[in-house]
Amino acid sequence: MNAERVALEEARRILDTPLYADLGGDAEVSFEFFPPKTEKMEAQLWDSIDALAPLAPRFVSVTYGAGGSTRERTHNTVARIARETKLPAAAHLTCVAASKAEIAEVADAYWQAGVRHIVALRGDPPEQGARFEPHPEGYQSAAELVAGLKTLHDFEISVAAYPETHPEALSAQADLDNLRRKIDAGATRAITQFFFTPEAYFRFVDKARAAGISAEILPGIMPVTNFAGVKKMAAMCNTEVPSWMARLFEGLDEHPGARQLIAATITAELCRKLYAGGVRSFHFYTLNRAELSYAICHLLGLRPQTQMS
Repeated sequence: MNAERVALEEARRILDTPLYADLGGDAEVSFEFFPPKTEKMEAQLWDSIDALAPLAPRFVSVTYGAGGSTRERTHNTVARIARETKLPAAAHLTCVAASKAEIAEVADAYWQAGVRHIVALRGDPPEQGARFEPHPEGYQSAAELVAGLKTLHDFEISVAAYPETHPEALSAQADLDNLRRKIDAGATRAITQFFFTPEAYFRFVDKARAAGISAEILPGIMPVTNFAGVKKMAAMCNTEVPSWMARLFEGLDEHPGARQLIAATITAELCRKLYAGGVRSFHFYTLNRAELSYAICHLLGLRPQTQMS
C-alpha cells in the first residue's frame, strides 16, 4: 500500500503542476531555413531570422536543393547570415551533380565568407524517385564528403541520421553502419530526420550507442503547418505519421489559426517528452516561419537574450 500511495502522490503532483511551468530554460536550440526564391520569400526568411535570433541558437542552417539546384541561393543566404548577424551559420552541401573540385571550390568560398560549419549530405537526385548516381569525379557517399571536407578546412560538420531508417538503406543495421562511417570520417554530430513519437528517437539513440556511436544525436523537430504536405515529406523519408495525428488535423483545412494551435500543441508535447527523457538540445525545421518554433521554444523555458542581428 505504501508504494501505491507514493505513486498516487507523484501522479497528483504531476497533474497539479502546470505543463512546462517549471522547465529550467536549460534547453538549447538550432534552426533550419531554406533559401528564398522570391523577394517576398526573402523578406519572410529575414523576418523569421530576426524573430528567432534573440533565442541565441547554437547555429542556423540553410538547406541545399535536390541536385544542387539552389547552390547559389544557399551560398548567398548563408554568407549574408555570416556577414550581417552574430548567428553561427551552417551551410548544407551535397555530393549530387558535383565533382570533388567543384565541392572544394564551394567549401573554400564558405570558409572565406566566415562559415565554419557544414551540414554534409549525400543529397537527393534532381528527379524525385530516381536513384542516387555519384558524379564520375565526385564523392560516392556522405562519409567520403565528410572526409574530403576535413582535408580542406577544419570545418565543424553535421550529418544526417534516420531514426526510422533511410528509405534506400538495405536494413536498419546497414543504416547505422553508414552513420558510424560518417562520424568516423570526422563528423561532429548527427541531426535526425523529423519524427513524431519520442519512442522513435530514444530507440534510435539506444541502438546507435550500442553500435559504438558516441557523437551527439540532435533530434530534428518538424512543427506541422500543412498536414498534407508533411504526409508527402514523411512518405519520402520513411517517417511514420501516427493515425492520431491525422484525426487531430481532420477538418481543419479551412481553419489555419486552429491548425496552428493544434500543430503547436502536438510539437510542444513531443519536445516536452524528449525533455523529460533527458534531451536538452533541439533542431527545428522552421520552413522559414518563426511563430511555431518560437512558441515551442518559449514553452521549453527559453527567453530572448541580447538581440543578435
